[in-house]
Amino acid sequence: MEGNIFRAGKARIALQEEGYYVWDSSVIKADGQYHMFASRWKESLCFGWNWLFNSEIAHYVSDAPTGKFRFKNVVLPRRGRAYFDGMNTHNTCVKYWNGKYYLYYMGTTYGGDIPENDKISEQYAMETWNRKRIGVAVADDINGEFIRRDQPLLSPRDCSHWDCTITTNPSVVILPGGKTYMIYKSRRAYGKPLQLGVAVADTPDGKFERLSENPILEFSDENKHIEDPFLWYDEARKKFCMIAKDDSKNGDGGITGEWGAGFYAESDDCIHFEIPAEAKVYSREIEWANGRKTTQCNLERPSILFDENGNPAYLYCASGDGESPYNFAGRTYVACMEIKEKEK
Repeated sequence: MEGNIFRAGKARIALQEEGYYVWDSSVIKADGQYHMFASRWKESLCFGWNWLFNSEIAHYVSDAPTGKFRFKNVVLPRRGRAYFDGMNTHNTCVKYWNGKYYLYYMGTTYGGDIPENDKISEQYAMETWNRKRIGVAVADDINGEFIRRDQPLLSPRDCSHWDCTITTNPSVVILPGGKTYMIYKSRRAYGKPLQLGVAVADTPDGKFERLSENPILEFSDENKHIEDPFLWYDEARKKFCMIAKDDSKNGDGGITGEWGAGFYAESDDCIHFEIPAEAKVYSREIEWANGRKTTQCNLERPSILFDENGNPAYLYCASGDGESPYNFAGRTYVACMEIKEKEK
């Protein structure tokens, strides 16, 4: 197997919103514009755990894939504690198939107080973290109303399985006939490695069944954590392709040798993924369009916009300025990097 198939080029800030932290993004082209669906919460709440408690998914538009994207409306607001996603929506993945738009996401609910700052106990955060469930909302028009289900699209299994705590971080591929593959994140218990699973359905909003009893990538070293997958299908090569975040723990070199970098893997069946020796597709060390070079405290939740021929064209990542991971000096933003072919 050869190494990664592309590298990330120079970066621009595609989205930064006054008064808000913005995080994961998913971009699609429709009606002559570029539409981004991203998570946001008020800057006054601070970063911390508030993505679990106070996030909502909003719609932004731009005339160019690199932005700047402009706020249009909130598409998945808070809707009440009785719903699995009633208090919080996060983790966007938007797809189009057969005349409809499918917005996959993660939702949470909780019974305690709504946090008004970053003073959230770890117990309260973990209690809510374990309520993360994947949902889908469907619209006939990219600018129309996205209708949610009242039940999760994919829930955790019982405690005899590795994915018994949560379902989150959905990334979806819809094949031409409608068959839909979903990569998701879960883990066995608090403190155990973050791992990825795969499920499949006959239609984009159909009944999803696990393709494998086990995670799609397993490591003997529990310091090797992975998260934030982005999945696509390369029709020319007949390969399922994925990039994901190297989330290694305790100083472990991880997959790429750099915490927070992105790595590439591919598969014939969306179950057995291979990671090449040269796996890194992007680094937290980036060069901006103006020539400035920085080391980002975070570069997460990667997503790709493809060109008209189905080739990766732009990479979007949640990011921000700061001295160390998750300690942001100001508002976060979505960075956009033009994708370059791997040098031969």
